Amino acid sequence: MSALMIATIAVKKPEVFQNYLAKTQEVAARYGAELLFRGKSNGSLTKHDSDHGLVVVVRFPSVEKITEWISSDDYQPLIPLRDEGADIKMSSYEIMS
Repeated sequence: MSALMIATIAVKKPEVFQNYLAKTQEVAARYGAELLFRGKSNGSLTKHDSDHGLVVVVRFPSVEKITEWISSDDYQPLIPLRDEGADIKMSSYEIMS
């Protein structure tokens, strides 16, 4: 069953983050990743402020593929680059319908 990886992102160093994005997209593609959405927040619709400015939604064939990607030997070296370039919260969701 398909699954989504949703990342909320506060970019700290744009150049570093762009480098991370390029590299991680290449690695994620090997696990069946398909970028569905990448966009900047233009404001909160509730009274709670958001501390992120960018959201990325990626579809994978399954939650297992997300786990394989994030724990892969190809992705692990990208974590320091990710952490230097941005504060990121990534969550996985199994698509139910």
